[in-house]
Amino acid sequence: MKGYPLNSDDALLCLLAQDDELAFNEIYRRYWRILFGIASVKLKSSFLAEDIIHDVFASLWKNRKSIYIQSLQHYLASSTRYMVFKAIRKSTLQQHSQQSLHSVYVEFKLEDSLHNKCLLEFVTREIDTLPLRCRTIFKYSRERGMSNKEIAMEMQISSKTVENQINKALHHLRFSMKKMLQVFF
Repeated sequence: MKGYPLNSDDALLCLLAQDDELAFNEIYRRYWRILFGIASVKLKSSFLAEDIIHDVFASLWKNRKSIYIQSLQHYLASSTRYMVFKAIRKSTLQQHSQQSLHSVYVEFKLEDSLHNKCLLEFVTREIDTLPLRCRTIFKYSRERGMSNKEIAMEMQISSKTVENQINKALHHLRFSMKKMLQVFF
């Protein structure tokens, strides 16, 4: 295999600064296992470790002309540790962010549930204030799901009376809701 297996790290760094891909390949061949070991132990994931090592070597290639490295092995190990800690911090922040979003969602869901419960209680109280016949017809319609004809036959009244009583109940509820909303807004 053509390359630089006998060259020192310093010689490889000089060649790397001159865009020598074979020098880069030799550096990669020498150090990828060590760096992978560092990353995989900390991350406990070979997939993430591979990504980190790829990023370390990509950064080395990208900055090959501008960086000054005294010890290649220490530089690569430090870069790997830095990127591992960065990945752990990012993962931790994402977990905290997801937990925060979940708690906000639960709070909103709970708040919506409380609002719905209050609204339901309000509507129930308002229905209870309706006159007996109007309330009975409205409850047959809404709670039992009976049609106007069925209610008319059950109560022995005309369908038109049923329709009028339901409209009366709805008008009362709309008016009460408007009044309640004006208080809050």
